Amino acid sequence: MHRRLFAFLVFSLSFLSLAHAQSGAPQGAFDVKAKQVYLIEAETGTVLFARAEDEAVPAASLAKLMTLATVFKALAGGEITLETQYPVTEHAWRTGGAPSRTSTMFAALKSNVRVEDLIRGVAVQFANDACIILGEGIAGSEAAFAERMTKEARALGLQKSTFANATGLPNPDNKVTMREMVMLARHLQTAYPGYMRYYLEPEFEWNKIKQRNRNPLLALNLGVTGFVTGFSEEGGYSIVAAVSREGKRLLLAMGGMESDKARIEESRRIIEWALSSFERRTLFREGETIADASVYGGDASTVALVAGEQVDVFLPKDNSQRLVARVVYTWPVRAPVEPDQPVGTLKIWNEKQLLREVPVRTAGTVGVGSLRSRALDALIELFFFWI
Repeated sequence: MHRRLFAFLVFSLSFLSLAHAQSGAPQGAFDVKAKQVYLIEAETGTVLFARAEDEAVPAASLAKLMTLATVFKALAGGEITLETQYPVTEHAWRTGGAPSRTSTMFAALKSNVRVEDLIRGVAVQFANDACIILGEGIAGSEAAFAERMTKEARALGLQKSTFANATGLPNPDNKVTMREMVMLARHLQTAYPGYMRYYLEPEFEWNKIKQRNRNPLLALNLGVTGFVTGFSEEGGYSIVAAVSREGKRLLLAMGGMESDKARIEESRRIIEWALSSFERRTLFREGETIADASVYGGDASTVALVAGEQVDVFLPKDNSQRLVARVVYTWPVRAPVEPDQPVGTLKIWNEKQLLREVPVRTAGTVGVGSLRSRALDALIELFFFWI
């Protein structure tokens, strides 16, 4: 019975028609040749384009984002340093080194390599040997490190992505989604900004072999600042990219493309479209009342809800549709209520596309009401329960 009441109350939404914020041309006016796409403006989190973004697909080298996220966390926690050295085992050399004929930094068998050089190998050359050496060195084995990667994914809110190795080399348990890759890229940028410079290095030399950065978008003058490309027979060509240009910061993940040429061209097209077609608009100022939540058993029947910051979104410049915002909270809020109490989420929609979610908090105080008012509230709650 209580579960039914909870579900009913969660879906009792407060609707706001935002007449002062006009939405844009339908997403269908632009398209790309990718099966899975997720593109956001990174500062506000506004979704600019989405298609099959929650479909689990082979991770391929996109897994290397989680590899370095796990390494950066170990660095931040003092578990290792950039000067820590790890040995190149035969497993790392054969599976990801020169004999593997895959992306490699050509680390020499039985040599020792510093963590910083291994990071550069992963970020610049997408090196499989560097991934394995890091995994074995930090966790004792590549399998143990992969378990750590998946555990870290869950801690970051990535619920579908799983990792069976440190490289993304073929394994049915290496799965990611485009939404979660964008979430991970955003985490890397915000949690470890000092390490993002590695992704921009134009080249890296190791063992007297110089290789240029394998990210094909860096040379296109699009404002790309990282991250990685991937390929698998099942999933096709994929990419995760960060862009900073013209005051906009984009994060893009795409998969399911048929060739490297298509990956480069479609990435260029969607980035240029996003940069030229959207503009920033303010929906609610900091401290502005967004909605009023019903209060149970209080000396007032409602309490104002606000966001903790100015609520901005990026919208198409030629928009004609209205936005709709929904405040979702468990009805009713129970007295006493204190200021700055988290109670729900503001969800902003453009037609069928969810653009942004923002936590909302109470803006005032509501004390406990009289016996009579509480009895009346109890009757109202009972009435809605039976409905």
